[in-house]
Amino acid sequence: MPLSPILCRILLPLYILSCCAAKDTISPGQALVGGEKLVSSNGKFALGFFQTGSKSSQTTLNWYLGIWFNRVPKLTPLWVANVDNPLTDHTSSELTISDDGNLVILNQATSSMAWSTQANTTTNKTVAVLLNSGNLILQNSTNSSDVLWQSFDYPTDTLLPGAKLGWDKVTGLNRCLVSRKNSIDLAPGRYSFFLDPNGANQYMFTSLSFSIPYWFSGLWNGQYFSSVPEMQGPFLFNFTFVDNDQEKYFTYDLLDERTVLYLVLDVSGRTKTFIWLERSQEWLLSYAQPKAQCDVYAVCGPFTVCYDNALLFCNCMKGFSIRSPKDWELDDRTSGCMRNTPLDCVSNKSTGSSTDKFHSMPCVRLPPNAQNIEAATSSADECGAACLNICSCTAYSYGNGGCLVWHDELFNVKQQQCNDITGTSGGTLHLRLSAKEVKGQKSGARKTAIAIGLAASFAILFSLALALMIWWNKRKRYSFTLNNAQGGNGIVPFRYTDLQRATKNFSEKLGEGGFGSVFKGSLHDSTTIAVKRLDGAYQGEKQFRSEVSSIGLIQHINLIKLIGFCCSSESKLLVYEYMPHRSLDIHLFPGDAQTLSWSTRYQIALGIARGLAYLHESCRDCIIHCDVKPQNILLDESFVPKIADFGMAKLLGRDFSRALTTIRGTIGYLAPEWISGGAITPKVDVYSYGMLLFEIVSGRRNSHREHTTISDDDTFFPVQAASKLLVGDVGSLVDHRLHGDFNLKEAERSCKIASWCVQDNELDRPTMGEVVQILEGLVELDIPPMPRLLQAIAGGSHSAGVQP
Repeated sequence: MPLSPILCRILLPLYILSCCAAKDTISPGQALVGGEKLVSSNGKFALGFFQTGSKSSQTTLNWYLGIWFNRVPKLTPLWVANVDNPLTDHTSSELTISDDGNLVILNQATSSMAWSTQANTTTNKTVAVLLNSGNLILQNSTNSSDVLWQSFDYPTDTLLPGAKLGWDKVTGLNRCLVSRKNSIDLAPGRYSFFLDPNGANQYMFTSLSFSIPYWFSGLWNGQYFSSVPEMQGPFLFNFTFVDNDQEKYFTYDLLDERTVLYLVLDVSGRTKTFIWLERSQEWLLSYAQPKAQCDVYAVCGPFTVCYDNALLFCNCMKGFSIRSPKDWELDDRTSGCMRNTPLDCVSNKSTGSSTDKFHSMPCVRLPPNAQNIEAATSSADECGAACLNICSCTAYSYGNGGCLVWHDELFNVKQQQCNDITGTSGGTLHLRLSAKEVKGQKSGARKTAIAIGLAASFAILFSLALALMIWWNKRKRYSFTLNNAQGGNGIVPFRYTDLQRATKNFSEKLGEGGFGSVFKGSLHDSTTIAVKRLDGAYQGEKQFRSEVSSIGLIQHINLIKLIGFCCSSESKLLVYEYMPHRSLDIHLFPGDAQTLSWSTRYQIALGIARGLAYLHESCRDCIIHCDVKPQNILLDESFVPKIADFGMAKLLGRDFSRALTTIRGTIGYLAPEWISGGAITPKVDVYSYGMLLFEIVSGRRNSHREHTTISDDDTFFPVQAASKLLVGDVGSLVDHRLHGDFNLKEAERSCKIASWCVQDNELDRPTMGEVVQILEGLVELDIPPMPRLLQAIAGGSHSAGVQP
């Protein structure tokens, strides 16, 4: 009797699910081949063959058997079986249960075994199961509690929730993490993370190449490791440390099993915790240890300098070049750098004197393993001469520790802040170079100094001529203001009826802001004006007049000119010079207005910087604008920028360096110190300017994401810009509407300045006066570090939609 249609509808989906559901088990006689995979019953983890490298990278294509997150589109290997024996062709390999019951990878073409669990079993009554925790186990098929082998006992570089890191005191098994060789070769690398073998309840990081520990977690106090107080919260997991007769280990468990998270010891020697953000489809780095990259011993290899808080943290010393650019591209920089020009030791032996010179490197952490030359302690020159007399001597340092010299390769040099150097932990390292290298450096420095001097002289003469011309034009243009002023300082106190008539009863609105609306008007002498009507009684009359008087004293080509004001019972009005090209945002972002050329953009950026520098450094009282953004930058008939809207400006006396104030400004341009509720300085304007400069370069708003290329899809632009700087791809950051018609050097300079302006610590940001010098080409900049707050905002906004 045929099934009824209703019963068919009920049974058919169940049939489809039973046929198509991914399996989590391999039994004897079964095999996993090619693109097949095991999937844990909760769907969270997958096991199968995967590839590293690509055809475009021109490297060997390696295939591995491993475990990854099944629902994360970005392949993230969590455990790898054949780390020492990668496969070249996964189609001829299979994962199966061997005759002795072990789980093995067999190469069918050669009938050889690439990997085995090597469990203590002689029967094939076993099955392999991928558990919901991501643990691959080999168990007795007749007794599931009899686990013969598990991947959690043999971690590679990743510790998953529920896995143990430590010792099995009965079997002697030591579970530890070992970094990969590089981002393509998953063989064991140079760093290890394991339980202190001396018996202390703490973990240690060790450089395997040098057998040197470089960081300790501190002792377990019952809740957390003393050097990691962040483990106290906020919590995503429970931490457990066990020490009994059978085991001693650390583990952690997730409070919410839906969270996708893992901890990895990366190629650069730090453990990093990543959380998957479903909305943005990307990994967010939530924590790293050691916090400072340069605390990893010799992470950059020989003859390098390490820079903390920089994406490109390794740099070759003067006179050296990267030994293996290919390795550096794969995140392995431990090969370091090699000398460009050999040292002069032949003449040292024949004539008793070397032609080599020394290059001074101040404010660095000195390399280890120094040799003290007690016979050369009277002066630095004597110490240097002692080094030149030894062919193997590559550097010296002279100070309170006497004469210290180093032989052969130099490791673990770190750039420090000069005021952070105390005792013998840092100082000046004098690097031995060939005379050719030092001569080239001095010649270049001399040419740079001459160029800077000529440029500065020209800039001064040009500025004087320009200032004189502007003064004369302004005197003619605003003579009516000076002749008719009644309020002093050249500011006209208008009547409300006069402005009402001038604006035709406020009929032609130019724009609207947070504090009011702006209308176009015309005075009796046909002078076009912009009248801003302040909405709301947010200021008393006395304060209003005081601010008008202060702003009226400002005279600068890049600041909007305040012509007059009206303070009546009807309304409070400010009268400004009219800007025919209106605000910068209209031209900067896609719309009906014309696209600004690169030269115009650069001059606008320079003009804004000059205006802010004047407010901060040249006024009687330092004026902090507090709301620098494109909407508050107006453009005159020649596209000269004028900083406008001082409604939120803060006057700061010269005797004070900081001011406590409530949060002002616009989201997307607010400096971190405002977000955290701290006191402010002019550096809040510097931060806002940096964000604005990113927008001038890209033609994109920083307040939201826009799709660009496949690789940069949905990336927060300031973060993308800092990354592109490192690889020399600044051109891809410039507004595509310019069709490549821009000055690459100026674009690179602009992105560097912007990245420095938005640094988390205000002390790391330049002043606006320094920004002007940099834009004018008088000062060069180093590559800036990635601001951590921007990374947090980029990640946090993905998942929660709010700023931290």
